[in-house]
Amino acid sequence: MHWRFEDWHTAGEPFRIVEEVPTHGGTVAERRVEAITGEADAVRRFLCLEPRGHDDMYGGFITPPDDSEADFGVLFWHKDGFSTACGHGTIALGAWAVRTGRVAAAEDGETAVTIDVPSGRVQALVRRTAGRIDEIVFRNVESRVLERGIRLSTSRGAVEVDLVFGGAVYATLPAASVGLEVTPTHTTDLIAIGREIKWALNEHPAAQLADDRLSGVYGTILFDDLGRNDSGPWQRNVTVFADGEVDRSPCGSGTASRVALLAATGELADGETLTHDSIIGTRFLARIAQRTADGVIPEVSGMAFRVGTSSVELDEGDPLPDGFSLR
Repeated sequence: MHWRFEDWHTAGEPFRIVEEVPTHGGTVAERRVEAITGEADAVRRFLCLEPRGHDDMYGGFITPPDDSEADFGVLFWHKDGFSTACGHGTIALGAWAVRTGRVAAAEDGETAVTIDVPSGRVQALVRRTAGRIDEIVFRNVESRVLERGIRLSTSRGAVEVDLVFGGAVYATLPAASVGLEVTPTHTTDLIAIGREIKWALNEHPAAQLADDRLSGVYGTILFDDLGRNDSGPWQRNVTVFADGEVDRSPCGSGTASRVALLAATGELADGETLTHDSIIGTRFLARIAQRTADGVIPEVSGMAFRVGTSSVELDEGDPLPDGFSLR
């Protein structure tokens, strides 16, 4: 087994881009279902887990698009499987597509990179000046509130949790409601309560969507309310997704779900910007691009940077072809 890939990061969160991985299906959503138990899953484990990756690695396999209206498709993956959405990955893919010439882009102005993902069709709007990328805007699928104020008894006391869809289903609650703050010193406790809440609500009726492939709670968002600045609400969050993986960025699809919730509560108005910080201090800016009958179309802006190009192989006799996880 031998694979080449490019490593990028968006606001500190890794994204490993891999081409030429065999996937099967007529759409990206179908390819994800097949990949979960198919050949692509062995490649995921090989590239994601130790000793070639780590428990917080994230990446994507480039696929054909669903039709000619998109530039390409992608299967997002993490240590536990394949996710339905990924905003930070979409931002990285926008930069990658323009930098590599996969999508032709003018030296100045905005280029739309259209990508098919399991939850639908998204865009990375890549903005350049004199050939240099200044900003990348992730335009997501429709995001909406599923249910508010779900009462839940946890190991850290009783809480109220909101379920919101932003391409994946997120449980969201203030970190203060479980006696924590979104700071690196609280990471272990944030992971523990994030996992607990995810699994407690994974089968909740509100988390079961019409397309069952999108059902279940993908992650828990714990946030600190930092008040308001001149542009709108300012918050800091950590998203604990999959089974205990920590997003170093403010989480792209998670930020989209926060936009949907804040729009529904009136805390984020049209024309305002959500300043969304991560646990490591990096930042996304987000807004309501469009209101829909059931929710909003969010736009999340950030930047991605290339880390390097690598090649890995399975050496003869290596006893760990599937990798391993200690979490």
